[in-house]
Amino acid sequence: MDYKVVLAFAMPLGLAIAAFGSAISLGKVVSSAMDATGRQPEAATKILINMATGCAFIEALTIYVLVFAFVLVGKL
Repeated sequence: MDYKVVLAFAMPLGLAIAAFGSAISLGKVVSSAMDATGRQPEAATKILINMATGCAFIEALTIYVLVFAFVLVGKL
């Protein structure tokens, strides 16, 4: 099997796995942050800042996978 065929199948699959993992983890982060805000409303600002930072890191990993896939598309 040619490496281009394997690459053509692996890229969308890898992107789908990364997007699914990102969606699940973002849902858990936001859910936990809302739960924490409900328990301690006076700490909402600190919770929001920590949640936004975590969400940025999670999204960055997904964007890295997308950029990597675009680089590999150039090899097809």
